[in-house]
Amino acid sequence: MNTAQIRALFPRLKQAPFYITSEFNPFYNCIAFAAEDTGRWWWPVDYPGQTTKAYWPAGVDKKIDLPSFIAAFATLGYVLCGDGKPERGFVKVALFADANGIPKHAARQLPTGKWTSKLGVHEDISHILHTVEGKDYGNVVQFLKRPLPQPSTP
Repeated sequence: MNTAQIRALFPRLKQAPFYITSEFNPFYNCIAFAAEDTGRWWWPVDYPGQTTKAYWPAGVDKKIDLPSFIAAFATLGYVLCGDGKPERGFVKVALFADANGIPKHAARQLPTGKWTSKLGVHEDISHILHTVEGKDYGNVVQFLKRPLPQPSTP
């Protein structure tokens, strides 16, 4: 998609800067990207017509609900947190859900405090968090955080 097509899908991006940070890639989705996994599609169940088999962490309920998505990120060391403000030494994830509480999207915070999202099978973008809220992704409903990996000492 080009920037005009992205702005058409996410009207709030019309008033805020965003940057395309990757090329089209159908092999991973927003949940995988937020989990820093660009090698597979994270979702509790396979989609009809999906080109690759969905991955979901072992031991996590294969339900499309907020507790299951929180549990999936917990397998990576994420815990609940109260907000999306940058916090030194941590990386944060925002989970989005529709009005019925069904998870629709996830975004990861960058060291700059901005956020990055994978737009379905399309590109990844860097953006201000709430600019991707709306009819397709719903709204941010939960923040998670985990400590950044510590650099190894020689």
